[in-house]
Amino acid sequence: MFDVIAFDADDTLWHNEILYTRAQARFKGLLLAYLPGAGPHAAGWIEQTLYQTESRNLHQYGYGIKGFALSMIETAIELTEGRITGQDIQRIIDIAKDMLNADVELLEEVRPTLAKLSESHALMLITKGDLLDQKRKLAQSGIASYFRYTEIVSDKTHETYQAIWNKYQIAPARFLMVGNSLKSDVLPVVTLGGQAVYIPYHTTWAHEATADTESAQPGYYQLEHLGLLPALVEQISPRDTDEHE
Repeated sequence: MFDVIAFDADDTLWHNEILYTRAQARFKGLLLAYLPGAGPHAAGWIEQTLYQTESRNLHQYGYGIKGFALSMIETAIELTEGRITGQDIQRIIDIAKDMLNADVELLEEVRPTLAKLSESHALMLITKGDLLDQKRKLAQSGIASYFRYTEIVSDKTHETYQAIWNKYQIAPARFLMVGNSLKSDVLPVVTLGGQAVYIPYHTTWAHEATADTESAQPGYYQLEHLGLLPALVEQISPRDTDEHE
């Protein structure tokens, strides 16, 4: 048995990327009114500039809606050359507030899967993003009681996982991570000697995209949906790293 089975939160347990997709659509609609002569590719230009701004700001703002809101405002000022009105800046802030106030919608199979696994394993939540927002989502999700441990981190790197293992005295080989991001949830864990299950979400932020060049190695598994996880856990063990799904 694994000492700990850890789960990512956003787009693994509850829907998250859809909020950003909807927000970007509203943001692009607002800015297009300032760019009447930009041509048919204006929407793509706005989207690409916003992504570049977000990526540039990650080291200052971190992950989450608040940093996204600041990046939207910065992008709006840049693309309108300062012409955007205070009223439209307020509309951008309102877009972010709507995201923060959105209901938490669990993915299918989340509750029964956690209920089953928590009977035999210690479960951990490892999520990155804004501390207050992630705490709010966990509290509203109705699944907080299934997790023995909760870690809200600024990023998920090799150093992050190593620090968590050291904190809880977990051997990497006895740790299983479950998530929808190869870059954040899977590759750092398997390259350090842990095991990880990749469950793709239908939409992934470009920043989380990575070439699937390291996944075909011991400790990596892939499932179509979370409901298949309990059966997989029964088939593998901390020492069984030669079988791949």
